[in-house]
Amino acid sequence: MAEINGISVPFIPIVGNTEVASRKVGKEAVSSFDAIFKEELEKVKFSNHALKRLEARNIQLSDNDLSKIQNAVEKAEAKGSKDSLVMMDKTAFIVNIQNKTVVTAIPVAESNESVFTNIDSVVFAY
Repeated sequence: MAEINGISVPFIPIVGNTEVASRKVGKEAVSSFDAIFKEELEKVKFSNHALKRLEARNIQLSDNDLSKIQNAVEKAEAKGSKDSLVMMDKTAFIVNIQNKTVVTAIPVAESNESVFTNIDSVVFAY
């Protein structure tokens, strides 16, 4: 069992754990839970609605596609956007920029309408 201040504990403490402490983010070593948590918060997420739409419309995203969406969201955020239409290949993603959350995904060819409302910007992800 691990010990903290001479007391045996039934878990492995994060403090002093070299595996967690040696994790790299950019050029800096991460030494705290807070830094790892902030790193995860910066990533784009998908709402339940968006996940259902991706599955129903047979839209599959690679790691490269996710990276393109992440970069597009970062660009929109830098310009002060709140809700953006992110166009990638032949798919449109409505993204809430403040929450970094994809709200829905629509293949442009299958779209019944070509009008998108309640957005304040369009970003082309490439």
